[in-house]
Amino acid sequence: MKIARIVLALPGLAALAYGIVLFLDYATSAWPDSFTTVLWIGGGPIVNDAVFAPVAGVVGLLVARVLPKPWRGPVQVGAVLTAVLGFVAFPLLWRTYGAAPQPGLHDGNTWLGLMVTLAVVWSAVLVAAIVRIVRVRHRASQKIRPRAHS
Repeated sequence: MKIARIVLALPGLAALAYGIVLFLDYATSAWPDSFTTVLWIGGGPIVNDAVFAPVAGVVGLLVARVLPKPWRGPVQVGAVLTAVLGFVAFPLLWRTYGAAPQPGLHDGNTWLGLMVTLAVVWSAVLVAAIVRIVRVRHRASQKIRPRAHS
């Protein structure tokens, strides 16, 4: 088991080392700009721990306490996906519209893409919750209905 863990950890450590080499190469060639990059890289975990994690915890607790049981799982998954999608889209939503275009990103409407994706996620949450409710009611009706004797 130890050998398997080591073998599985080696590619991850190699990728981490390569990422550090790439970042150092970037940071040494563009020092003033690299300082803002360091702030962005360091600020992400801080904002996550100070804002997103507590909000997600409170929302999860409220969902577990308030919603009926068939709705809990789908709504929790939808809330997590909404938070992750918002976190990933944040840099593109935050940028100013006069900023230089980013290759592959300048031609997309980030707000529209995020809203369509969230509509799909919450539609799936609704469908999953309805399926769960139908299953619960079907099981309940099977228990109540007397069996026909042959």
